[in-house]
Amino acid sequence: MLEQLVEKAEKDCKHIHNKINKTVEINQKRVLDAFKQNRVSDSHFNSTSGYGYDDMGRESLEKIYADVFGGEDALVRPQLVSGTHAISTTLFGLLRPNDELIYITGKPYDTLEEVIGKRGKTDTGSLKDFQISYKEVNLNLNGSINYPSIEENISDKTKVIGIQRSKGYDDRPSFTVEEIGDMVKFIKDINEDIIIFVDNCYGEFVEDIEPLHVGADIMAGSLIKNPGGGMVRAGGYIVGKEKLVLKCANS
Repeated sequence: MLEQLVEKAEKDCKHIHNKINKTVEINQKRVLDAFKQNRVSDSHFNSTSGYGYDDMGRESLEKIYADVFGGEDALVRPQLVSGTHAISTTLFGLLRPNDELIYITGKPYDTLEEVIGKRGKTDTGSLKDFQISYKEVNLNLNGSINYPSIEENISDKTKVIGIQRSKGYDDRPSFTVEEIGDMVKFIKDINEDIIIFVDNCYGEFVEDIEPLHVGADIMAGSLIKNPGGGMVRAGGYIVGKEKLVLKCANS
């Protein structure tokens, strides 16, 4: 009886496992192609000085991340100790005084609220301290994007639109890359100069393509999640358009 139940369960789940395996193979090939394209060899694993000048390993790793995730450039560093740190670095790199940040997927992770200045003590170095304003657009009751409200909230001050791909700790579905592509098109039709940033934590490699492949300008995430395969203890990445990644590197 037990064996029959196991066989039935395996049969019922087979199509799901097959879909996951196909996604794994597509992403694995993209990673391997990036390794080949950037001619990775044992020389890239040699130790370097702490200054990081002429570090072939680091430079090639960042080219690989850019190729795999569909960006022009990347920062991949252990000094970005978490996803929150990578996102914070991105926001401080892109936003300037009197700019506006809008999250269109509801409230972001709790850990970002003090970075934004939504809560916590004043004068702590948050975005709010630098006169960077913030709005968030709540989702519809069914968890979908509220497009009319987004259009109402976008103003001449709006510099960056934030999208949190994962549901995080909220009771809503995570957004697919296709859905993010729809968000990108909607926003760019309103103002093509608005920078679209995606918090990609937990979203890496779960689909055949990534948000940059559908028009997002820049994204960030943590190496301790999907990219590190559960083995990496620290680190983060920022990938996107070269000029935007450079701003983040200088922040």
